[in-house]
Amino acid sequence: MEKIKKILVPIGTSPDAHHTLQYAVDFASEFSAEIYVMEVFSVSIGAGRSLMNVEEKVVESSKEHLKEAIDKVDTKNVKIKVATYNGDLIDGLKDIDKEIGIDLLIIAPRSNEVTEELYLGHTSGRIIKRTDIPTLIVPRGSTLKPLKTILTAFRSGILKRKRILDPLMAIKRKFKAEVNLLLVKTPGYSDDDLKINTALMDISSHLTLTEAPSTYLGVLEHFQSQHPDLLCVFRRKRGFFKNLWEKNTIPKSEFYSRIPVLVLSVKKD
Repeated sequence: MEKIKKILVPIGTSPDAHHTLQYAVDFASEFSAEIYVMEVFSVSIGAGRSLMNVEEKVVESSKEHLKEAIDKVDTKNVKIKVATYNGDLIDGLKDIDKEIGIDLLIIAPRSNEVTEELYLGHTSGRIIKRTDIPTLIVPRGSTLKPLKTILTAFRSGILKRKRILDPLMAIKRKFKAEVNLLLVKTPGYSDDDLKINTALMDISSHLTLTEAPSTYLGVLEHFQSQHPDLLCVFRRKRGFFKNLWEKNTIPKSEFYSRIPVLVLSVKKD
């Protein structure tokens, strides 16, 4: 049975990091899940200095920063574990996922960025682009509300593995949500793209077909009429965040959402 048991929250240097962590705690509480908070640092060493000593100090500082964020949160008896990693963020996420098996990442739309024009900043953009871990992007300052209506948008109904849908199915079951499908026929679509995965059809209440230059524009067209509480999209090379494959950031002029966005990974697509 599909479950969300282990949630990872990468904590950046933003003073608002505890807001995202509070949302994650509230979310984890619904699923009886445990949370790992992670901070990544990079220690390089100059001549004549002890790597061990420097790394110990940086680890201590990182843990202190994480503890400050945790102290601002109502933990609701959710178990929160601390993970620090010396090296690249993406390598760290992949290593932790390999070690403990992460069911869901919860991130803010932009991390460590002050440029308000960006929906996904360099850090959050790299997470979406370069990992296969299901990710929930939560608008800053959001509080968890019942996710009663989920709009799942895609340009191709082909899904190679049923497990891709596990987080969506777990959320649907927990909140007794209605899942509405939006198939956006974009230029160059094939007949195969119109064949929708049976597991996806099984959990849905309604299917809408539309034509648009991109999946995102198709979503915009139907957003107002459906008023979803959650938008679910797939991470594909040619999918919803296709501009992300050319650069790591997503300007708000290209995409912006006031509701949480669940990004599910479609491997080898």
